[in-house]
Amino acid sequence: MATSVAVILAFAACSDDGGSEATAGAGGNTSGAGVGAGNPTSSGNVDPTTSGAGNPTSSGNVDPTTSSGNVDPTTSSGNVDPTTSSGNVDPTTSAASGGSTCSPAVDIAAPSGNPFANARLFVDPGYVTKVDSSIAKVTDAALKAKMEKVKEIQTAFWLDTIDAIKKLPAYLDAALKLQNELCEPVTALIVVYDLPNRDCHAKASNGELHLNENGTQRYQQEYIAPIKQILAAHSGQRIAAVIEPDSLPNIATNLGTENCDEATAQGYRDNVAYALKELNMPHVYQYIDAAHSGWLGWPDNQKKGAKIFAEVIKAAGSPANVRGFATNVANYTQLSYSTEKYEQQSNPCYGELDYVDAMASALSAEGLGDKHFIIDTSRNGVGNIRDDWGYWCNNIGAGMGQRPKANPGGATNLDAYVWVKPPGDSDGTADKNAKRFDAFCGYANADQRAPEAGVWFHEYFVECVKNANPPL
Repeated sequence: MATSVAVILAFAACSDDGGSEATAGAGGNTSGAGVGAGNPTSSGNVDPTTSGAGNPTSSGNVDPTTSSGNVDPTTSSGNVDPTTSSGNVDPTTSAASGGSTCSPAVDIAAPSGNPFANARLFVDPGYVTKVDSSIAKVTDAALKAKMEKVKEIQTAFWLDTIDAIKKLPAYLDAALKLQNELCEPVTALIVVYDLPNRDCHAKASNGELHLNENGTQRYQQEYIAPIKQILAAHSGQRIAAVIEPDSLPNIATNLGTENCDEATAQGYRDNVAYALKELNMPHVYQYIDAAHSGWLGWPDNQKKGAKIFAEVIKAAGSPANVRGFATNVANYTQLSYSTEKYEQQSNPCYGELDYVDAMASALSAEGLGDKHFIIDTSRNGVGNIRDDWGYWCNNIGAGMGQRPKANPGGATNLDAYVWVKPPGDSDGTADKNAKRFDAFCGYANADQRAPEAGVWFHEYFVECVKNANPPL
């Protein structure tokens, strides 16, 4: 357990001045960024029969009494068959090619290039179904009312397996149908997350593809190719995509440890570059995962990460639609701190706002000064809940944080607060006998009731609702 210390750098700038290099095992950046937290194998499940998917404003607030937020994907003019395993759609018949009665037609151009600005944020019907399952289990009226509010907040749609792709057309059709009803832009948020040798420094979230089992070919042909086709068929709507959580940051700090070998590192570079290149479309806004302040916050780690990001973007041909970077994905790091129970270990970045400023400077030094950021605030509402910065697995006492919001300010080129990790999806199992058990899920700070990564964790969802800050 880290000793409690006074935070003497709370108001210091997070910069290249001071601080020491933190490698794996130092400063909690060993598996960081929610390794294992971002594997919601069920989060991509969309119930196309579910209505009331939401009518969110950019802040996540909706008027549940209005009918405009009700989405019935089964009546979408471009309805595709979500049971097909390939996810293939015919762009000429997709909902993206028509069906709107809006006059004038909806202009999906993003103000200043920010896809979250001046748009409704589409609520995943599959997540609403999960929340409803928890509402059915509680009797406290006040708690139920808070849970109902969560159903109005956008969470990301995770493409964490090849099989999950078959749900993507119906999800995007539902978002487009809402856009056509409202006659205003609706932004959908997806996560591309199935690299070969995924999450090399963790066990809870290891993926289905492996480099030594034709993983690169499968990733490119069976995973990226159908996603590309589906996104291309939905060119009439804004789509924001978080690209491969926990991948490139592992190269920066964990290379040479456990399964993070040179072959895996090169596979990460090549395949992330491939994804960026293939998904380069004007209506798609890509944000590369950039870990969090407790992982790449140390100046040397910032420089390493920024250099790798720049190299991969260049290898992809510098796609115009790489909008920037996503931080704190599936993690708990607060936006800012005054005190914290764990040792900061000479890291000058105390929170995500500091980190975004610092990473912006590091990226600028690599010629990427035009990039923007989004911060995952889904579970970072409460501090002082873990004994070490690197503890990422179902931390007890966590609470939902700031609601999704465009242009919140507070840091350099900050596009939005978003909820990438759906609160309630487990980070990893606490069963020590399970194949995918990770030691981080057995620590005292981790909830020992937890199921496998991605499985709905009702009890944890309840706690995140109760501890929400700001309150629901």
